Amino acid sequence: MILLTREPLDPEAVARTVEDPGNGAVVTFLGVTRNQTDGRGVLHLEYEAYPEMAAKMLGRIAQEVEARWDIRHYAIAHRFGRLEIGEVSLVVAMGSPHREEAFAACAYVVDRIKENVPIWKKEFFADGEVWVGMEGHHHRQPSLR
Repeated sequence: MILLTREPLDPEAVARTVEDPGNGAVVTFLGVTRNQTDGRGVLHLEYEAYPEMAAKMLGRIAQEVEARWDIRHYAIAHRFGRLEIGEVSLVVAMGSPHREEAFAACAYVVDRIKENVPIWKKEFFADGEVWVGMEGHHHRQPSLR
């Protein structure tokens, strides 16, 4: 299962999609909006995506997982749009006969998403906002509020 949505994610529902009697392990990772970055208070986040390309890239990552590990059941769900503190932005679930593979595949997917999938995060602070990953390339934008 691969899902890109503006709707809130239900981690338990996503994890259920990878359950199977042949799986001895289901590993789930949740990306959650935190309230601070480097000591600065975060008000909320906004994720933007190029949905068609993101879905294509997520499909490639899933193929990489299938080729590398004994993983037949996986789910990747990413939310975009505005997210408040504590909301889930990413759910990665891996179902596998063995826990080692499930943990390794889950970590691999999270890393590959951050490296290659066209989904961008903007953090909003009381004194401005910044695109994550672009801090060294652009000056912080002052808030218009």
